[in-house]
Amino acid sequence: MARRVNVLLLALPLALAGCGNNGSLGDVSDTDSGNAADPALASALQDQIMVDPQLGRQANGDAIRPPGQPYSGGVPSDNVAANGGKVDNGQLLKTPAPTQATKDCTQCAAAREAVTLGGLAARQKDPKSNQCAASLQYAAGWAQRLPRDLPLYPQARVTEAAGSTAGQCQLRVVSFSASQPMQVMLDWYYTHAIRAGYTGEHQVDGAEHILGGTRDKDGGAYVLFLTSRPDGGTDIDMVANNGI
Repeated sequence: MARRVNVLLLALPLALAGCGNNGSLGDVSDTDSGNAADPALASALQDQIMVDPQLGRQANGDAIRPPGQPYSGGVPSDNVAANGGKVDNGQLLKTPAPTQATKDCTQCAAAREAVTLGGLAARQKDPKSNQCAASLQYAAGWAQRLPRDLPLYPQARVTEAAGSTAGQCQLRVVSFSASQPMQVMLDWYYTHAIRAGYTGEHQVDGAEHILGGTRDKDGGAYVLFLTSRPDGGTDIDMVANNGI
């Protein structure tokens, strides 16, 4: 260990002497390095940078940028896609008490198995409904083209609507909700159906009520599937084969 210390002490002055050599690389002049003042280079460095605004707008055209304003996460108003008609229930007939649906209830099976409005229409036993289901087109406007004597309930909020006018088809299928309780909705549609010459059959399958009927003079048929909402209103799916 002592020999190693003595060697280091002797080597240190030599290293310091080397650092003071005028010919070392640490003392390179501007002339030797090529960095002496060059008029052309100095002029280029001092000139103002020119920017083309048109090309500037094109730069990073595919870059992801933040939006101009925060995205809206608001819930749509209940007035969106709503029927703004005045509610006037008038004198309503009382819907007969429901009969318990059996395993032979084709309407009940249709409601359970259908995923879309088209699927619901295709499962109807009425030929004018199931044969036209394949040509259904979806648009909110179909809700205003239900049969005149079985129209959309005033101030109903439409969720989805579809219809078909292909060939002889007049099929209409609408999902909507209303703020009125189920009994009011049952009575309202039952009254309209009876006064328009339809029959009215009322069944219940668990929490779902089914109101449907036919009319002999024109082969008209309708069916409504109703369930109560937690807020006291009613959700309804309606199928009718003689829309306007």
